[in-house]
Amino acid sequence: MDLPANRGRWRRRSARSNVPLLVAVLLLLLPASLLLSSAYSSLLRSLLPFSASPSPSSSGGGVQRCGRSAELDGEKFLWYAPHSGFSNQVGELRNAAVAAALFNRTLVVPPVLDHHAVVLGSCPKFRVSDPADLRAAVWDHAMQLLRERRYVSMGDIVDLSPVKALVKTIDFRVFVSLWCGVDMRKTCFSGLCCAVSAGGSSPSDYGRCRSLLSGLEGSESSGCVYPVQEDCRTTVWTYQENNDGALDSFQPDEELRRKKKISYVRKRKDLYKGLGPGSKAGDATLLAFGTLFSGPYKGSESYFDIHESPKDHRIQTVLEKTEFLPFAPEIMAAGKEFAKSTIKEPFLCAQLRLLDGQFKNHWKSTFSALKDKLKALELEMKRNKSGGPIHMFIMTDLPPADWTKTYLADIAKDEKYELYTLKENDVLQTAEKLMAAEHGLRSGFFPKIAERSNEDCHPVQLPEILLYVEESVCSCASLGFVGTAGSTIAGSIETMRMNNVCKL
Repeated sequence: MDLPANRGRWRRRSARSNVPLLVAVLLLLLPASLLLSSAYSSLLRSLLPFSASPSPSSSGGGVQRCGRSAELDGEKFLWYAPHSGFSNQVGELRNAAVAAALFNRTLVVPPVLDHHAVVLGSCPKFRVSDPADLRAAVWDHAMQLLRERRYVSMGDIVDLSPVKALVKTIDFRVFVSLWCGVDMRKTCFSGLCCAVSAGGSSPSDYGRCRSLLSGLEGSESSGCVYPVQEDCRTTVWTYQENNDGALDSFQPDEELRRKKKISYVRKRKDLYKGLGPGSKAGDATLLAFGTLFSGPYKGSESYFDIHESPKDHRIQTVLEKTEFLPFAPEIMAAGKEFAKSTIKEPFLCAQLRLLDGQFKNHWKSTFSALKDKLKALELEMKRNKSGGPIHMFIMTDLPPADWTKTYLADIAKDEKYELYTLKENDVLQTAEKLMAAEHGLRSGFFPKIAERSNEDCHPVQLPEILLYVEESVCSCASLGFVGTAGSTIAGSIETMRMNNVCKL
């Protein structure tokens, strides 16, 4: 600055002559100060977690808005952190739909995550990821899917129409574009998605949205978000059991307490009383869970023990509707068409999981179950004096090139059997139809901007849907089904068959 060098010149002026000049300087500095104030405010917003802002419609700032879009005003939402494999993610979606209906909240439908991209841990061993860390991991993986243009919504794969009248939903892409102002167009396949997922976001918006949905430090203070921190180490959620606060039947044993220095105590808590109206959670616009996965263990449930609700007819109906959620119509149709036009005959389905996790150590038992089923079918054919080969559809994670010296190679060479398989290239046309249908967007909340715009955009990659079509084929197997013990995929197929989804 050159102010010190001119100090004498300023002193020689009279106080009277300084007044107009001072006024002029102040007038020049006023816009600059406002600009700096705006920049400073923007800087603060980029550093601090996402917070509520006064609604433009309110006078004096009395009513706060959580999120950037007025279209979400008055709505309350439920978000959760899916993880592990696809079947586990479907189980969490079902539980999330029940919870959303219970609280009358709009369910934020997440993307399909890569297999084990996000991992919970082990509830029976009391070794699980913190709920906030899980939510952050889901956000980070969703952003990876965005960058790699591999995003597909759970609502695109799973048919949500059975619960549409009972549970309000909003696609994750629409929610974060409206709530956080982030641009999600790189997750889109068709123009409709681009129209409802656009945003003029900066990199800092993604960071603020991550903090918001994760429930990281500071996001709860605004009253907009309530991050649920209870997990399966301390809590089993129930509904109307009249045992709120009671000890659960499953607790860490003495050996586990001693070895791992575990001090957790599992209690059964009423979900509605703990997080419903009148609670701090109930007042929040966004209720953010960690995992909502649950499974039976030693006479109890790992986390979410709401399977019937005789006192609440509406929730009982939701439980019945979510007990089975089918695949999208395009996936089901592709499975039926393969069974009808390619296999053409009554057939057996064998689901053989041989490479993933614990299953790679149990080939003998997996193949043994298939051998027993084939022997039973051969005896039945002999009694009925029917000839011809046994037609069999094989779905397995073991590539055909690696079948050598396995039971699969033996039956592939045996003329008594006619084998059928599918490859990813066989279902590309179905994948394109599926993504063009945009079920994930159309099944939930639709912003008004969609009525004014139908932008063209560069489509994401087609999703890998082979597994889903294979499950659909297996649902049509009239000679029966042999699944891998302990596989959630086998459980999914059994559920489809119980619900008679395939009618050829």
